[in-house]
Amino acid sequence: MNGYEGILPIHKPAGFTSHDVVAKARGMLRMKRIGHTGTLDPQVTGVLPLCLGRATRVVEYMQEMPKEYEATLVLGIATDTEDMTGSITERVDHIEINKAQVLEVLEQFVGKISQVPPMFSALKQDGKRLYELAREGKTVERKAREVTIYQLELTSFNPEGPNPTISFRALCSKGTYIRTLCVDIGRALGVPACMSELKRTMSAGIPLARCLTFDEVEACVQNGTLGQYLIPVDQAISHLAAHQVSPEKVKAALQGQRLSGSAVQPQVKSEEPIRLYGPDEKFLGIFHREQETGAIAAVKVFLPEE
Repeated sequence: MNGYEGILPIHKPAGFTSHDVVAKARGMLRMKRIGHTGTLDPQVTGVLPLCLGRATRVVEYMQEMPKEYEATLVLGIATDTEDMTGSITERVDHIEINKAQVLEVLEQFVGKISQVPPMFSALKQDGKRLYELAREGKTVERKAREVTIYQLELTSFNPEGPNPTISFRALCSKGTYIRTLCVDIGRALGVPACMSELKRTMSAGIPLARCLTFDEVEACVQNGTLGQYLIPVDQAISHLAAHQVSPEKVKAALQGQRLSGSAVQPQVKSEEPIRLYGPDEKFLGIFHREQETGAIAAVKVFLPEE
Protein backbone atom coordinates (compact mmCIF):
# COMPACT_ATOMS: atom_id res chain seq x y z
CA MET A 1 0.00 0.00 0.00
CA ASN A 2 1.37 3.40 -0.96
CA GLY A 3 1.47 6.09 1.70
CA TYR A 4 -0.75 6.36 4.75
CA GLU A 5 -4.39 5.38 5.19
CA GLY A 6 -6.83 6.77 7.76
CA ILE A 7 -7.91 10.08 9.22
CA LEU A 8 -5.24 12.57 10.28
CA PRO A 9 -6.82 15.13 12.64
CA ILE A 10 -5.06 18.48 12.16
CA HIS A 11 -5.18 21.44 14.55
CA LYS A 12 -5.54 24.12 11.89
CA PRO A 13 -3.66 27.35 12.65
CA ALA A 14 -4.96 30.81 11.73
CA GLY A 15 -4.01 32.14 8.30
CA PHE A 16 -4.42 28.87 6.39
CA THR A 17 -7.29 27.94 4.11
CA SER A 18 -8.43 24.30 4.26
CA HIS A 19 -6.86 23.92 0.80
CA ASP A 20 -3.53 25.27 2.17
CA VAL A 21 -3.62 22.63 4.93
CA VAL A 22 -4.13 19.84 2.37
CA ALA A 23 -1.27 21.19 0.23
CA LYS A 24 1.07 21.34 3.25
CA ALA A 25 0.09 17.81 4.31
CA ARG A 26 0.77 16.52 0.78
CA GLY A 27 4.28 17.94 1.02
CA MET A 28 4.96 16.57 4.51
CA LEU A 29 3.51 13.10 3.86
CA ARG A 30 4.68 12.90 0.23
CA MET A 31 1.33 11.62 -0.98
CA LYS A 32 -1.31 13.11 -3.27
CA ARG A 33 -4.52 11.38 -2.19
CA ILE A 34 -5.61 13.66 0.67
CA GLY A 35 -9.00 15.30 1.21
CA HIS A 36 -10.49 17.43 3.98
CA THR A 37 -13.89 17.17 5.64
CA GLY A 38 -15.28 20.68 5.57
CA THR A 39 -13.96 24.13 4.79
CA LEU A 40 -12.78 26.47 7.54
CA ASP A 41 -12.24 30.20 6.92
CA PRO A 42 -8.55 31.20 7.04
CA GLN A 43 -8.80 33.02 10.41
CA VAL A 44 -10.66 30.11 12.07
CA THR A 45 -8.59 27.59 14.04
CA GLY A 46 -9.26 24.09 15.32
CA VAL A 47 -10.24 20.62 14.15
CA LEU A 48 -9.72 19.84 10.46
CA PRO A 49 -9.77 16.07 9.77
CA LEU A 50 -7.73 15.08 6.72
CA CYS A 51 -8.60 11.84 4.93
CA LEU A 52 -5.53 10.00 3.67
CA GLY A 53 -5.50 7.41 0.88
CA ARG A 54 -8.69 5.34 0.63
CA ALA A 55 -10.12 7.26 3.60
CA THR A 56 -11.05 9.99 1.08
CA ARG A 57 -13.96 7.70 0.15
CA VAL A 58 -15.73 8.35 3.48
CA VAL A 59 -15.49 12.18 3.45
CA GLU A 60 -19.22 12.56 2.68
CA TYR A 61 -20.21 10.37 5.65
CA MET A 62 -17.96 12.26 8.06
CA GLN A 63 -19.35 15.59 6.89
CA GLU A 64 -22.87 14.55 7.92
CA MET A 65 -21.91 14.48 11.62
CA PRO A 66 -22.47 17.44 13.99
CA LYS A 67 -19.71 19.96 14.60
CA GLU A 68 -18.83 21.88 17.75
CA TYR A 69 -17.49 25.44 17.93
CA GLU A 70 -16.38 27.98 20.50
CA ALA A 71 -17.12 31.52 19.33
CA THR A 72 -17.06 35.12 20.51
CA LEU A 73 -19.24 37.88 19.12
CA VAL A 74 -18.94 41.63 19.55
CA LEU A 75 -22.07 43.72 20.08
CA GLY A 76 -22.45 47.14 18.51
CA ILE A 77 -20.53 46.43 15.29
CA ALA A 78 -21.83 45.02 12.01
CA THR A 79 -19.60 44.24 9.01
CA ASP A 80 -20.17 43.14 5.42
CA THR A 81 -18.50 39.77 6.10
CA GLU A 82 -20.26 39.17 9.46
CA ASP A 83 -16.83 38.93 11.13
CA MET A 84 -14.01 41.34 12.01
CA THR A 85 -12.21 40.88 8.67
CA GLY A 86 -14.83 42.97 6.83
CA SER A 87 -15.69 46.63 6.48
CA ILE A 88 -17.85 48.11 9.23
CA THR A 89 -21.36 48.82 7.97
CA GLU A 90 -22.98 49.87 11.27
CA ARG A 91 -21.83 50.91 14.71
CA VAL A 92 -23.65 51.53 18.00
CA ASP A 93 -21.59 52.84 20.89
CA HIS A 94 -23.96 52.66 23.82
CA ILE A 95 -25.33 49.21 24.67
CA GLU A 96 -27.08 48.15 27.83
CA ILE A 97 -27.65 44.41 27.92
CA ASN A 98 -27.56 42.06 30.90
CA LYS A 99 -26.73 38.38 31.24
CA ALA A 100 -30.37 37.35 31.74
CA GLN A 101 -31.28 38.87 28.36
CA VAL A 102 -28.38 37.05 26.69
CA LEU A 103 -29.38 33.68 28.19
CA GLU A 104 -32.99 34.19 27.12
CA VAL A 105 -31.97 34.98 23.54
CA LEU A 106 -29.53 32.03 23.28
CA GLU A 107 -32.35 29.70 24.31
CA GLN A 108 -34.39 30.86 21.30
CA PHE A 109 -31.74 29.51 18.92
CA VAL A 110 -31.67 25.92 20.20
CA GLY A 111 -33.38 23.46 17.83
CA LYS A 112 -34.17 23.86 14.13
CA ILE A 113 -33.47 27.41 12.92
CA SER A 114 -33.49 29.16 9.56
CA GLN A 115 -30.33 30.90 8.31
CA VAL A 116 -29.63 33.05 5.28
CA PRO A 117 -26.04 32.16 4.20
CA PRO A 118 -23.65 35.13 4.26
CA MET A 119 -22.57 36.77 0.98
CA PHE A 120 -18.96 36.07 1.97
CA SER A 121 -19.32 32.28 1.81
CA ALA A 122 -18.22 29.49 -0.52
CA LEU A 123 -21.78 28.59 -1.55
CA LYS A 124 -22.32 28.61 -5.30
CA GLN A 125 -25.07 30.52 -7.04
CA ASP A 126 -25.36 30.32 -10.86
CA GLY A 127 -21.94 28.69 -11.01
CA LYS A 128 -20.15 31.41 -9.03
CA ARG A 129 -19.14 31.36 -5.39
CA LEU A 130 -20.95 33.97 -3.31
CA TYR A 131 -17.71 35.49 -2.02
CA GLU A 132 -16.60 36.11 -5.62
CA LEU A 133 -19.80 38.07 -6.25
CA ALA A 134 -19.38 39.88 -2.92
CA ARG A 135 -15.86 40.98 -3.89
CA GLU A 136 -17.34 42.45 -7.06
CA GLY A 137 -19.64 44.50 -4.82
CA LYS A 138 -22.70 42.45 -5.75
CA THR A 139 -25.37 41.22 -3.37
CA VAL A 140 -27.74 38.49 -4.50
CA GLU A 141 -30.86 37.00 -2.99
CA ARG A 142 -29.96 33.89 -0.94
CA LYS A 143 -32.38 31.16 0.02
CA ALA A 144 -32.81 30.56 3.76
CA ARG A 145 -31.65 27.11 4.89
CA GLU A 146 -32.72 25.06 7.87
CA VAL A 147 -29.98 23.98 10.25
CA THR A 148 -30.05 22.49 13.75
CA ILE A 149 -28.42 23.86 16.90
CA TYR A 150 -28.27 20.92 19.31
CA GLN A 151 -26.65 22.80 22.18
CA LEU A 152 -25.88 26.48 22.77
CA GLU A 153 -24.10 27.34 25.99
CA LEU A 154 -22.96 30.76 27.21
CA THR A 155 -19.32 30.48 28.27
CA SER A 156 -18.69 34.13 29.13
CA PHE A 157 -20.33 37.55 28.92
CA ASN A 158 -18.45 40.82 29.26
CA PRO A 159 -20.86 43.80 29.40
CA GLU A 160 -18.07 46.35 29.96
CA GLY A 161 -16.98 49.04 27.50
CA PRO A 162 -18.65 50.34 24.36
CA ASN A 163 -18.72 46.88 22.74
CA PRO A 164 -19.82 44.06 25.06
CA THR A 165 -18.78 40.52 24.07
CA ILE A 166 -20.59 37.18 24.28
CA SER A 167 -18.74 33.86 24.10
CA PHE A 168 -20.54 30.59 23.56
CA ARG A 169 -20.13 26.92 22.69
CA ALA A 170 -22.36 25.56 19.91
CA LEU A 171 -23.00 21.98 18.84
CA CYS A 172 -24.67 22.17 15.44
CA SER A 173 -25.52 20.38 12.20
CA LYS A 174 -23.41 20.62 9.07
CA GLY A 175 -23.97 23.76 7.02
CA THR A 176 -24.42 26.02 10.06
CA TYR A 177 -22.80 29.44 9.69
CA ILE A 178 -21.57 30.55 13.11
CA ARG A 179 -20.93 34.07 11.74
CA THR A 180 -24.59 34.29 10.78
CA LEU A 181 -25.63 32.88 14.16
CA CYS A 182 -23.64 35.70 15.84
CA VAL A 183 -25.38 38.33 13.68
CA ASP A 184 -28.79 36.80 14.39
CA ILE A 185 -28.13 36.69 18.17
CA GLY A 186 -27.30 40.41 18.01
CA ARG A 187 -30.45 41.08 16.00
CA ALA A 188 -32.53 39.24 18.62
CA LEU A 189 -30.92 41.48 21.27
CA GLY A 190 -31.77 44.53 19.15
CA VAL A 191 -28.19 45.54 18.31
CA PRO A 192 -25.72 45.01 15.43
CA ALA A 193 -23.20 42.21 16.03
CA CYS A 194 -20.42 40.29 14.31
CA MET A 195 -18.15 37.36 15.10
CA SER A 196 -14.71 38.20 16.48
CA GLU A 197 -13.28 34.74 17.13
CA LEU A 198 -14.04 31.14 16.14
CA LYS A 199 -12.49 27.79 16.95
CA ARG A 200 -13.82 24.41 15.82
CA THR A 201 -13.49 22.11 18.82
CA MET A 202 -15.01 18.97 17.28
CA SER A 203 -15.67 17.64 13.80
CA ALA A 204 -16.79 14.13 12.78
CA GLY A 205 -16.66 13.12 16.45
CA ILE A 206 -12.97 14.07 16.68
CA PRO A 207 -12.15 16.45 19.57
CA LEU A 208 -9.46 19.14 19.48
CA ALA A 209 -7.40 17.21 22.05
CA ARG A 210 -6.84 14.48 19.46
CA CYS A 211 -5.47 16.85 16.80
CA LEU A 212 -1.85 17.32 15.79
CA THR A 213 -0.14 20.58 14.85
CA PHE A 214 1.97 20.78 11.67
CA ASP A 215 5.13 20.57 13.81
CA GLU A 216 3.86 17.42 15.54
CA VAL A 217 3.01 15.82 12.19
CA GLU A 218 6.49 16.67 10.90
CA ALA A 219 8.11 15.10 13.99
CA CYS A 220 5.95 11.95 13.67
CA VAL A 221 6.86 11.56 9.99
CA GLN A 222 10.56 11.87 10.91
CA ASN A 223 10.44 9.25 13.67
CA GLY A 224 7.96 6.93 11.93
CA THR A 225 5.19 7.17 14.53
CA LEU A 226 2.46 8.94 12.51
CA GLY A 227 0.53 5.69 11.99
CA GLN A 228 -0.39 5.49 15.68
CA TYR A 229 -2.18 8.85 15.50
CA LEU A 230 -4.26 8.02 12.44
CA ILE A 231 -7.92 7.14 13.03
CA PRO A 232 -8.93 4.00 11.11
CA VAL A 233 -11.50 4.56 8.36
CA ASP A 234 -14.26 2.53 10.06
CA GLN A 235 -13.76 4.34 13.40
CA ALA A 236 -14.19 7.69 11.63
CA ILE A 237 -17.71 6.67 10.56
CA SER A 238 -18.70 5.04 13.86
CA HIS A 239 -22.08 6.81 13.70
CA LEU A 240 -23.06 4.21 11.07
CA ALA A 241 -24.44 0.99 12.61
CA ALA A 242 -22.04 -1.99 12.60
CA HIS A 243 -23.17 -5.38 11.22
CA GLN A 244 -21.39 -8.67 10.52
CA VAL A 245 -21.61 -10.94 7.49
CA SER A 246 -21.52 -14.75 7.79
CA PRO A 247 -18.07 -16.33 7.05
CA GLU A 248 -19.14 -17.97 3.79
CA LYS A 249 -20.39 -14.66 2.37
CA VAL A 250 -17.26 -12.53 3.06
CA LYS A 251 -15.83 -13.16 -0.44
CA ALA A 252 -19.17 -12.28 -2.08
CA ALA A 253 -19.34 -9.05 -0.04
CA LEU A 254 -15.82 -8.06 -1.11
CA GLN A 255 -16.73 -8.74 -4.74
CA GLY A 256 -19.62 -6.28 -4.38
CA GLN A 257 -22.29 -8.96 -4.79
CA ARG A 258 -25.75 -8.48 -3.28
CA LEU A 259 -26.23 -10.42 -0.04
CA SER A 260 -29.45 -11.86 1.30
CA GLY A 261 -30.70 -10.13 4.46
CA SER A 262 -30.24 -13.38 6.43
CA ALA A 263 -26.46 -13.36 5.74
CA VAL A 264 -26.02 -10.22 7.84
CA GLN A 265 -26.40 -9.93 11.62
CA PRO A 266 -28.05 -8.23 13.37
CA GLN A 267 -30.86 -7.92 10.83
CA VAL A 268 -30.71 -4.65 8.83
CA LYS A 269 -34.05 -2.90 9.14
CA SER A 270 -33.51 0.56 7.68
CA GLU A 271 -32.13 1.82 4.36
CA GLU A 272 -29.46 3.88 6.15
CA PRO A 273 -25.85 2.98 5.23
CA ILE A 274 -24.13 0.47 7.54
CA ARG A 275 -20.57 -0.63 8.27
CA LEU A 276 -20.07 -4.29 7.39
CA TYR A 277 -17.46 -6.52 9.05
CA GLY A 278 -16.20 -10.06 8.52
CA PRO A 279 -16.17 -12.59 11.39
CA ASP A 280 -12.57 -11.54 12.18
CA GLU A 281 -13.78 -7.93 12.71
CA LYS A 282 -12.13 -6.87 9.45
CA PHE A 283 -13.91 -3.85 7.96
CA LEU A 284 -15.32 -4.78 4.55
CA GLY A 285 -16.99 -1.51 3.60
CA ILE A 286 -20.20 0.52 3.56
CA PHE A 287 -23.36 -1.31 2.52
CA HIS A 288 -27.09 -0.60 2.59
CA ARG A 289 -30.40 -2.45 2.48
CA GLU A 290 -32.30 -2.10 -0.78
CA GLN A 291 -35.87 -1.05 -0.14
CA GLU A 292 -37.46 -3.09 -2.94
CA THR A 293 -35.63 -6.41 -2.49
CA GLY A 294 -34.39 -6.30 1.13
CA ALA A 295 -30.97 -7.37 -0.21
CA ILE A 296 -27.80 -5.93 1.31
CA ALA A 297 -25.90 -4.10 -1.44
CA ALA A 298 -22.40 -2.64 -1.52
CA VAL A 299 -21.97 1.14 -1.54
CA LYS A 300 -18.18 1.28 -1.06
CA VAL A 301 -16.10 -1.88 -0.65
CA PHE A 302 -12.75 -1.76 1.19
CA LEU A 303 -10.63 -4.72 0.12
CA PRO A 304 -8.29 -5.87 2.95
CA GLU A 305 -5.27 -5.20 0.73
CA GLU A 306 -5.34 -2.76 -2.12
